[in-house]
Amino acid sequence: MALERLRVLRELADRGTVAAVAAALSMTPSAVSQQLKVLAREAGVALLEPDGRRVRLTDAGRALVVRADEVLAAMDRAVAEMAHYRGSPRGRVRVAVFPSGGALLLPHVLPGMVDSGVEVIARDEDVPPSEVARLLADYDVVLTHRDERAAPIADPRVVTRVLMREPIDVVAAPTHRLAGRSAVTPEELADETWLSVRGGFPVDDVLRSIATVTGVQPRIAQRLNDFRVIETLVAVGYGVALMPRYAVGHPDLAVLRLSGVRAARMYELVTRPRAEARPAIAAVLAAFESAATSATADSGTPRGKGTAARA
Repeated sequence: MALERLRVLRELADRGTVAAVAAALSMTPSAVSQQLKVLAREAGVALLEPDGRRVRLTDAGRALVVRADEVLAAMDRAVAEMAHYRGSPRGRVRVAVFPSGGALLLPHVLPGMVDSGVEVIARDEDVPPSEVARLLADYDVVLTHRDERAAPIADPRVVTRVLMREPIDVVAAPTHRLAGRSAVTPEELADETWLSVRGGFPVDDVLRSIATVTGVQPRIAQRLNDFRVIETLVAVGYGVALMPRYAVGHPDLAVLRLSGVRAARMYELVTRPRAEARPAIAAVLAAFESAATSATADSGTPRGKGTAARA
């Protein structure tokens, strides 16, 4: 079976449609279909079946995709090993980061990679955990986050590495009735107006936990995924919000530890299996691990006028 045809099959598994594969590989849809038909003849078994106006992988097709991952990863390792013999790890590594995680970690990662021989191309991708695996069609490493009570991604084509834990606190205006407190219980927040992120993201998961504890559905005034906007609105008294501790930047906010609820998000690095065998990717993973240590040491004390720094 030809490597390039295995690559086309993997792209179909990642992207879902022949048209999307064609766009990603700069091919025509008919050329993609032809490559998949040839691969099926080489495999001696049907790899695709009709699904309405589209096609989907058969059980054999899905099994071959897993093996294609292994074969293509082995080829990547061979190329990387030859690069190792030529000197230090080299190559381009494509990295996706969620915005607040990128703001925290990239300042520690990117400067250290400048003279390493590894070119890091970072892009921000703001997707919920359920959509993270699809990003591996375009990226080598994905920095993602999830509620600490949620299970990691379960997929044989994905490897997840826990990087760090970040507590989630309550933020309020400096004039808020709770502003002088170091901690607050969910029951004390039952009548508040909230600013939250879109559904499916870790902060919203914690807000739903508060609803479970109190038995009161939160009154959510706005859903915004930019923490800077949320902070600005909270600071002028337009509701309260949950914020990841290291993302709090507004100097006037009261920051309160949330007690009685497991409130944190986990940072994770997601790759294909055995991706770390490529020295360039291994170097980037190590840089993120070091960055997590540095960033939490630098940001371990919540900012703002609350006294949650002692929590």
